[in-house]
Amino acid sequence: MRQPKVARRPTGRGVIRGMVSISTRPAEVEDRKVPGHWEGDLVMGTRPSAVATLVERTTRYTAIVALPDGIKAEQVAPHLTRSLLGIPPQVRRTLTWDRGREMAEHQAITAETGMPIYLCKPRSPWQRGTNENTNRLLRQYLPKGADLRTFSQADLDAIAHELNHRPRKIHGYRTPAEVYADLLNSGDALTA
Repeated sequence: MRQPKVARRPTGRGVIRGMVSISTRPAEVEDRKVPGHWEGDLVMGTRPSAVATLVERTTRYTAIVALPDGIKAEQVAPHLTRSLLGIPPQVRRTLTWDRGREMAEHQAITAETGMPIYLCKPRSPWQRGTNENTNRLLRQYLPKGADLRTFSQADLDAIAHELNHRPRKIHGYRTPAEVYADLLNSGDALTA
């Protein structure tokens, strides 16, 4: 005789504690006039290989972070923190990420970098549209079936360099690297 299944109690597994919703993100992020707001995500290869991508919303400047240790939160956090600390402080305002479990250590990253992390609504990748577009461009270099652990940080920097020196229509066919460099060289744009 069939027995009804007993309802499982939530274990708390997979829950991101202290999550800050994208709805509380400053309004200045939306219009892309104030630089320093970043979007991030993981680009997956064959499991468990992945790399993290960081894209600045105003300039579309891209950084790719190697994750040689794995994709769990405690493995991603040190690499992501080191990469974020490499960004000049004047263009390190916010980071928007999806709700992947790799961001369970988001509070520790925020404490070390001073950069608040906002998490998207579930199943809403369009809330990080700049990053989704960049990830699509990255697939030309990092195919889905590849083991991304074979790429060193130097290899990923070379790919990011190529992406950052690709002219974009949105910038009047200037490259993200040119726009980012202009931004860093002009102090008045950073005080907005």
